[in-house]
Amino acid sequence: MKRLFTSESITNGHPDKVCDQIADAILDKLISSDPMSRSACEVTAEPGAVHIMGEITTKADVDYIKTARQVIRSIGYTKPEYGFDDSAEITCSIHRQSPDIAMGVNSSYEDSSTLGAGDQGMMFGYATDESEECMPLALSLSRRLTMALRDSRTAGTLPFLRPDGKSQVTIEYDGRTPKRIDTVVLSAQHDEDIELEDLRHQILEGIIKPSLPENLIDSNTRYFINPTGRFVLGGPAADTGLTGRKIIADTYGGYAHHGGGAFSGKDPTKVDRTASLALRNIAKTIVLSGAASECELQAAYAIGVAEPVSLAVFTYGTARISEERILGWIKANYDLRPEGMIARYDLRRPVYLDSASFGAFGRSDVTLPWEIVDRKAMEELSALL
Repeated sequence: MKRLFTSESITNGHPDKVCDQIADAILDKLISSDPMSRSACEVTAEPGAVHIMGEITTKADVDYIKTARQVIRSIGYTKPEYGFDDSAEITCSIHRQSPDIAMGVNSSYEDSSTLGAGDQGMMFGYATDESEECMPLALSLSRRLTMALRDSRTAGTLPFLRPDGKSQVTIEYDGRTPKRIDTVVLSAQHDEDIELEDLRHQILEGIIKPSLPENLIDSNTRYFINPTGRFVLGGPAADTGLTGRKIIADTYGGYAHHGGGAFSGKDPTKVDRTASLALRNIAKTIVLSGAASECELQAAYAIGVAEPVSLAVFTYGTARISEERILGWIKANYDLRPEGMIARYDLRRPVYLDSASFGAFGRSDVTLPWEIVDRKAMEELSALL
């Protein structure tokens, strides 16, 4: 059966991504100085202004405003004509973590000597063999486009580009198999003096064609490049930004489930981040072992309780062994308590800013510990096939 599926990616200059990067830059600096820092940092951005807020408990001495300016500058918002730049007014309202929450995190319900989950909720991890990154193909390809926008802008090969931008790729499937690219949508912020047709031609030839597999493009593939015709004003100057508002692009592009918890600004005691990272790692290990072509995992937690209250495996008919055996392998090889996940993936170190733009999973341009599979565990699972 033929079907279409679309995923979206956004550049690091998108207003929501500006906020995510500021929050995670702050987190990285906190845990660089004090690995035990607790952070639930939120950021908003608007024309000419940024506000940093949330709960932070730390021994670290971090200049939040200076950090925000460094992020804004590194993204490329450095010119007043953009309507938002590194001279923006930046304000903070930070307070300590609630003692009621801290009590449940510091000492779990089961064992006072181990951490409890920082919140309740359900988390998902996913992997598929339809791309080299073990990610849904539509998301992988749309990400290639937004990363190419960034690279062409920063390298100066397309000097008319500005930091904001979005892409969408629609894949036509025959059953589980990707057959062709049906539609490409790309909107790139640009300087005022570039002619629309020139922009469209340069983006098609310089961004889209080099980024997408030729064997998936045919004469019926549709391209919509800056379909509104003008995208001069962008970033927080055009649309208010907020942390955690791009959780689908951050994860699996809508192809897999999402529990609703955002990542950026949250320290590793927050299971909506840490468990999502761990479950992605386990699902990727399962797919690379050959145990299944597609794997989705769900875990759920209760605040203050260390062990997940549930754990489930879904392989959608692609498994070579039973889901019950895969579940048993997970329980034998992985500690899904907060302390176990933090220790296994070494999460009390500054690794978060790299994942605050262009997605948290399936990245080959940066080294993320949750993307590195455990070869020994993978071999043990392979031996069960």
